[in-house]
Amino acid sequence: MMDEPMTTPRDARADAAGVERQVARLLVLGTRLAVGLLAIGTALLLSAGISPLATDWPPLHLSSLLRDVVALRPEGFLWLGMIFTIATPLFRVVGSTLGFAAAGERRMVVLGIAVLVVITLAVFAGLLGG
Repeated sequence: MMDEPMTTPRDARADAAGVERQVARLLVLGTRLAVGLLAIGTALLLSAGISPLATDWPPLHLSSLLRDVVALRPEGFLWLGMIFTIATPLFRVVGSTLGFAAAGERRMVVLGIAVLVVITLAVFAGLLGG
């Protein structure tokens, strides 16, 4: 009779470290992208002679964002950079929650979902109040 190979339980610490490495990469990428977009927007702004303190700054219109970037308008790059600045931490929460779900960390999944619910409520409160 042959001995069956022993299976070892999943190492939760190794799983958590893997999740953290992936999330760290996501944060670095998001931050670099945001800073790059903001730098391009700032350079375009200054080269066009537009003051960053101008009070008549165009509002965010998601429908024209891509057109503004393709047309090399500073506001397109600046708005897109701001969106990535705001979205990067949100992606961190989503990535961590998915990683914890894959690792079977139910408590951390519940906490991640709770954080996402609070963020969602805050966004809706801001949209309704603003």
